[in-house]
Amino acid sequence: MNPKKHPNADNTYETERLILRPMSSEDKDFVFELYNTPKFIQHIGNRNVNSVEDAENYILNRFAPQIERLGFGNYLLVTKEGNKKVGAVGIFEREGLDIVDIGYSLLEEFEGKGYAFEAAQKVKSIGMDEFGLTKISAIISKDNVSSQKLIEKLGLRFKKHVTLPGETEELNYYETE
Repeated sequence: MNPKKHPNADNTYETERLILRPMSSEDKDFVFELYNTPKFIQHIGNRNVNSVEDAENYILNRFAPQIERLGFGNYLLVTKEGNKKVGAVGIFEREGLDIVDIGYSLLEEFEGKGYAFEAAQKVKSIGMDEFGLTKISAIISKDNVSSQKLIEKLGLRFKKHVTLPGETEELNYYETE
């Protein structure tokens, strides 16, 4: 995979209602909160972000290097109206997957408002149109029906079940056609 580097130097994007900007260490309190919500742990997994310091290290060691290397990665979602941090969306290199995968999560009070789809649609177009990705995948737990519907609405189709290295849960694997 050799994505094109992008001329948008600060990697900040906008949708109708959201600003998407790369996660930075200043988002450590938000990442700590988001990664410890019951739904995040249930559907995405426990990332062992047990303190604000852990959250900062996660950002610096996991998110920042990918953005630096590839030009895309994990974005914070901030509402244009009210400047609220509502969630995250990104395209990730993941061990056990040959194709980068798209992922998203929102604080529970912001679910059901279309933010995840709006942001995921934007990130998918950034990856494909601006960075030259030819395929994007998604992995979703079998019981996360709302995410399955969102991914299908994005144009990804179920292909198979996968279990990632070091994990035990079998996940639904989706891919762009």
